[in-house]
Amino acid sequence: MDRVTVIMATYNGEKYIEEQIVSILTSSYKNITLYIVDDGSKDSTMEILNRFKKQYPDIIKISQNVTNLGVTQNFLNAINNTTSDYIMLCDQDDVWKKDKIEKTLKRMKQMEIQFGKDTPVAVFTDAYVTDSKLNIIHESFFRSGRLNPRLTDLAHLLMENKLIGCTVMINGALRKILQSKPLPKNARFHDGWLGLMAASFGKISFISEPTLYYRQHEANVVGNRGFLMYVLDRIGNIKKQKKALEALQIQAKEFAELYRDYLDDKKLELILRFSNLSKEGFLRRRLIIIKYGYLKSGIVRNIGLFIIV
Repeated sequence: MDRVTVIMATYNGEKYIEEQIVSILTSSYKNITLYIVDDGSKDSTMEILNRFKKQYPDIIKISQNVTNLGVTQNFLNAINNTTSDYIMLCDQDDVWKKDKIEKTLKRMKQMEIQFGKDTPVAVFTDAYVTDSKLNIIHESFFRSGRLNPRLTDLAHLLMENKLIGCTVMINGALRKILQSKPLPKNARFHDGWLGLMAASFGKISFISEPTLYYRQHEANVVGNRGFLMYVLDRIGNIKKQKKALEALQIQAKEFAELYRDYLDDKKLELILRFSNLSKEGFLRRRLIIIKYGYLKSGIVRNIGLFIIV
């Protein structure tokens, strides 16, 4: 039975973390290591973690960062410090379904049989959107936000990430590519960076079934606001959206710089064209977006994109 490393990033997570850890420990798939990396919590998170570690010393491993890295760097650094063939990412405040690990690993193994174990693979799933008490608000994260999880080609992912980090599993082949270069300084989010890697060098697979309860509460770093709130936020803050687009271009530039020697010419051109969008003129920017397919999910998002770009 293959061992799966579950990486949990924690920071001041005392309110919900026990429930999340219990959901992982009671999974149907038992051959796991729960590797918890705390980012300098000031509450009782470490006390809770050490209590669990004492109960499950063969399963739970804990480390604490010397300085606060932030969620993106915390996850990427943790992946960089593992040697596992199968790695799952885990937030501190959700609850996993009992068969989450089992079903995700099954899909991962199917992908490796089809494309070879040396092919970098990322698998992600849907999620139930819940309130702070785990009452289901929406049966599907993607339907609630009108996001299309099937649009995971490189051009689409450069513009809009689809991978929900807390549902992601990567294999050892993808991990090794991450470990072969310095960690990025300009990755917007860890799941988006891993998505770009998988789209550039391997394969991505989506499981349409929800595998966890994605808890929404006041302290979420990244949450699900629904499509209406998304639209209202975009209308009300054009400047913020322009900055987000600029950040995506900076991310793409760094990705090209780090992995240039791994990328084929076509994908390198795709990434570089995207990273230089802001240098083009008004009309040419829009023509490039259409030509290369740097698009988002749905008509409304793409109308907004053509307004701010």
